[in-house]
Amino acid sequence: MLEMCVNQGAGLQSIALQAAPRVIAMASHGNQQGELPLLWSLCSTLVGFGYPVAVLDATTVESADNPGLAQLLDDGGWRGDESTEPLSWSVIPATLGLRRLCVQKLGQVPPLDPLVGLFQNFGVIIIYARAEVLTLLLPNSEIEPLLTVSPVKMSSVTAYQALKQMLLNAKLRPTVANIVCEPLLNTAMASHSPLKNLQECAMTFLDYRLDSLAVRALQPQECRSDDMHRLASRLLENAMPLHRNHFVGSH
Repeated sequence: MLEMCVNQGAGLQSIALQAAPRVIAMASHGNQQGELPLLWSLCSTLVGFGYPVAVLDATTVESADNPGLAQLLDDGGWRGDESTEPLSWSVIPATLGLRRLCVQKLGQVPPLDPLVGLFQNFGVIIIYARAEVLTLLLPNSEIEPLLTVSPVKMSSVTAYQALKQMLLNAKLRPTVANIVCEPLLNTAMASHSPLKNLQECAMTFLDYRLDSLAVRALQPQECRSDDMHRLASRLLENAMPLHRNHFVGSH
């Protein structure tokens, strides 16, 4: 009988983990012109996979007129029908709320624990924040934050700064999405791309080999589902389940 109880407990724990929303992350490093289109395409792809998505946007501050994560933490959850029927894709201001999670006493409560119960009806939670925030929220986790590199001139510089923070301060190894224009995919100009500069800096100064996934820059009305499917699948493979810890230890 004891063995049966153990097996039942393991089975229930497995069900809980499978039902839990998955947390992934995306690093903002001052290049929203390249980041935001990719983020929206990622959300659309995940919704297409069947996951309702909540984006916790640390680049937008909550307010009385634009409530977000801070209000959810204060109120203890969603109001009205939102708790039972979440939108397939919701963007939630989260600057203050995530800052609050970062400064809570270390060692007592895991940073993301206060989110448990708030987003159980979502399939994926994307934390979109600067590298210094991600290092405090996700230290030593298996999550591979998405780091974009675009053709914008300073992209490799700001991406390197974010990479250095995440790698050295939290042992976070990012998934790098290299946003490329179609004509540059197979030309000599690719050897002088921001990605190449980032890879050289990572190897020279961090002794870190940086791999990447190429994502073609999207044109209006264009859908490159193959690139986004590959990227979304990679991020889901390294996502962290957000489950109720007290369930695992319950009797």
